[in-house]
Amino acid sequence: MPQGKKLDRFRLDWLQPLVLLAPSGIWLLLLLILPTLLIFELSLVPNIRPGDIVNPTGLDNYIRIIDPLYLKVIWRSLWLAISTTIICLILGFPVAYWIAQIAPKRWQNLLLLGFILPLWTSSLLRSYAWITILLPSGLLNSLLASLNLPTLKLLNRTPAVLIGMSYSLLPYMVVILYASLEKLDKRLLEAAADLGANSRQVFWKVTVPQVLPGITAGSMLVLITGLGDFIDPELLGGASSMTAARLVYNQFLGVTQNWGFGSALSMTLILAVSIAIALAIKFGEITPKQ
Repeated sequence: MPQGKKLDRFRLDWLQPLVLLAPSGIWLLLLLILPTLLIFELSLVPNIRPGDIVNPTGLDNYIRIIDPLYLKVIWRSLWLAISTTIICLILGFPVAYWIAQIAPKRWQNLLLLGFILPLWTSSLLRSYAWITILLPSGLLNSLLASLNLPTLKLLNRTPAVLIGMSYSLLPYMVVILYASLEKLDKRLLEAAADLGANSRQVFWKVTVPQVLPGITAGSMLVLITGLGDFIDPELLGGASSMTAARLVYNQFLGVTQNWGFGSALSMTLILAVSIAIALAIKFGEITPKQ
């Protein structure tokens, strides 16, 4: 092949991917990378307010996060996200297994649609619906009173936040677990049973390793989304359920108006989410040993 044609071929090989990636790359640059760099720059300016000159001076805002008061808020956010992930996994796995392996094939898509339908409504409406249910005079306590059972004080407390977050994020867990459980190799289950394994051993040694990527992906998605949830803690938790997302909101739009510290908190959350995504990519590709 002549040298000129080789050069043209080389240029074409490089040009085609660039043309295909350019629209999404520009979109990513404008709406993700540049805003993140701006937030990082603001995080280096202590006590900056709207209209102030941006003059990065150091890591004072990040050092401030180490304060026990803010560490407690971050820990509460992480605890809520982890607890929600565990609840969604415990509730979602049996449902996903039943849909994927037990329910008739003709009903599977309809059942999945039933779990996805709540996502078509506004998360704000779903939270207000739970407020109506969990009010002291709401639907739940009215039902308990009709059964002569003691009423529950859940609203504006941590259990209400966990209920709202779990309800909002459960469909994601079910859909992802269903995608993994649908591919479950039943021959391995039958072989394990023929070799004398009981149901518990089959579950932990055969079923779980096969769907581990789905468990990891679903757990990370719920964890990441729960870590940044703002609506459920705000509406269902009351003033006692301060989270990192609400703290960031207060720094930007609340009375405090400290954009530097809010930016430092945002960068800390971005770092935590990035680590979670990296772990999901690494361990989500694990395949069961043959």
